[in-house]
Amino acid sequence: MSVRTRNNVQVQGKGPPMVFVHGFGCDQHMWRLLAPHFAESYQVILLDLVGNGQSDLSAWNAEKYSTLQGYADDLCEVLADVTDAPAICVGHSVAAMIGMLANLKCPDQFLAQVMVGPSPCYINDGDYVGGFERADIESLLETLESNYLGWSSNMAPVIMGAPDQPALATELTNSFCRTNPEIAKHFARVTFLSDHRAELPKLQAPTLVLQCSDDIIAPRSVGDYLQRTIPNCTLHVIENVGHCPHLSSPSASTMAMEQFLAGL
Repeated sequence: MSVRTRNNVQVQGKGPPMVFVHGFGCDQHMWRLLAPHFAESYQVILLDLVGNGQSDLSAWNAEKYSTLQGYADDLCEVLADVTDAPAICVGHSVAAMIGMLANLKCPDQFLAQVMVGPSPCYINDGDYVGGFERADIESLLETLESNYLGWSSNMAPVIMGAPDQPALATELTNSFCRTNPEIAKHFARVTFLSDHRAELPKLQAPTLVLQCSDDIIAPRSVGDYLQRTIPNCTLHVIENVGHCPHLSSPSASTMAMEQFLAGL
């Protein structure tokens, strides 16, 4: 099977490559408000992580994807297949860490990282405030295991935020519910129990952390931590409620990205 089929790779526009990587329970459609704009100046590469969207489900393997590195390896393969030039990686939520891991494995393939609502670790640990106690995460995963559709209906509106745009919460709920439940449960455990704080200081690429002012999944403390820990990091806070500013506040997200890219 080709890499492009495996990850349902779609390419738009011409110019320096820019790859967009979606978060948990989503697919490349989540970039629809940003990708066309950047396709005017960049070669935009869209993909679905294996197990999500229109990716080839037969490629999913519980062992390979038992850590985020499995997805990072796929990202390196996609870029090698599509372009010879170093890419700007735009990753939402857990995909921000997937982008970082791919960057560390294949540094020549990346020009910069744009992390949208990232978190290297969701669990509070000493002075580090990730936003959740371990018991919170275990409870969340337990609920997800026992009633995935119910969990999706309850959690998606909380994750999306944007109370003035209820259609977005419905869209995210539907996206969660379209995902294979067994794969989603597996990916959720890998996501919420991951801890990639140790890798952050190794990332040399210029990095933009795009964060919402009120985000239940990645609180402001996480953005401040990333800015302190990643060597070449810019933090931009968008006044917005929720975890998906590329959907709920696309113009502010685009402006922050353009400002960052202009300085590369």
